[in-house]
Amino acid sequence: MKAVIQRVTKASVSVDGKIISSIENGLCILIGIKRDDTLADMEYIVRKILNMKVFEGQNGRKWCANVMEKEYEVLCVSQFTLYHVMKGNKLDFHKAMPAQDSEPFYMNFLAELGKKYKPELIKDGKFGAMMQVHIQNDGPVTLEIESPIKTANDVTDV
Repeated sequence: MKAVIQRVTKASVSVDGKIISSIENGLCILIGIKRDDTLADMEYIVRKILNMKVFEGQNGRKWCANVMEKEYEVLCVSQFTLYHVMKGNKLDFHKAMPAQDSEPFYMNFLAELGKKYKPELIKDGKFGAMMQVHIQNDGPVTLEIESPIKTANDVTDV
């Protein structure tokens, strides 16, 4: 699972020219889900999103507060294109989880964010829709995180 995180002063998502979701200060997150992502991948990304210190703290020090400490909003946008592969100049998305599987996975991700934080501060776009995402990046600060890649060596017998 991959997240591209932007610290924003405002962000919104429009579908068919109508704003369907918007936030003020907080994080705008583009979420990519790959074929073999698991609950453990989701929990890792949720933990990182909510705990990363990307905001100014009370004492004015930079990089000292997370989104929960500031009580800021989070706007999530599902983005399968984060798991693209270039084949020459053509895009291939075989690494991305298919829509029929990724939609419930994404909805579970949103629910998990809401369980760990304040559900009323978690917003999202419209899964599968053509969206226009308007971002006013603060800083600019843009970070990318990905859940750890699992290999056959990572599997242990219990």
